[in-house]
Amino acid sequence: MIVAGVAVAATLTAVTAAVAFAGGETATGAIVCPQPIVPAAPAAAQAEVQRELANLDKQIAEANERLRTSAGEGGPNFVQNAILGPLASKRVAALNRIETAIGRVAEKPEGLERFATCGLGQAPAVSAPPTTSKPAAGGSNAPAPVAGGAVECPSPVVQNVPAAARAEVDRELANLGKQQAEANERLRTSAGQGGPNFVQNAILGPLASKRAAALDRIAIAIGRVQARPQGLERFATCSLK
Repeated sequence: MIVAGVAVAATLTAVTAAVAFAGGETATGAIVCPQPIVPAAPAAAQAEVQRELANLDKQIAEANERLRTSAGEGGPNFVQNAILGPLASKRVAALNRIETAIGRVAEKPEGLERFATCGLGQAPAVSAPPTTSKPAAGGSNAPAPVAGGAVECPSPVVQNVPAAARAEVDRELANLGKQQAEANERLRTSAGQGGPNFVQNAILGPLASKRAAALDRIAIAIGRVQARPQGLERFATCSLK
């Protein structure tokens, strides 16, 4: 799988908590973190990447619980020093593990630590991804792909899946992997067929439609028990490596 090399506005994840500040001032806030846009995870790295994404969710939940139970503690910098700072460090470590996992079997992504810093009430702005010097892909007159390429797809980021929807979400995530494997098999067995647009019209286009449907089913499954996630369709389009 690969990820489109553009910045995507982060979807925010938060759990509301009551916070009592020093001096008795009370406000309602939450630890909010930017949702990381994870580079494509090859099949060999998917399990570890998903485990670390789940770990990021767990860290946010623990931070919000700490926020709730520590109401009234410390001075004006208590939340930053005791909760947000340590949370950022934990997130950097988890994001680095994601980079390392992908880097073992594909090009190592850079810059995921830009998603590490969280905030109270809203997430801080996320910087643009690091630029690369890779040449742009060929235009419509590029020669037809030859055997040896691979269909790669962005790894969908699905966080905070409620227990009641977990089985269906896992099933559709597995379905996405199956769809990609089938597309790569089609690519392998059709080498030399068609014209310059064969791969796009016969493989990548139909694959995008199938992935959009599976991602929509994920959104629907989650939406039955909590707020329906938006924007999962951005992970539908795949490309030829």
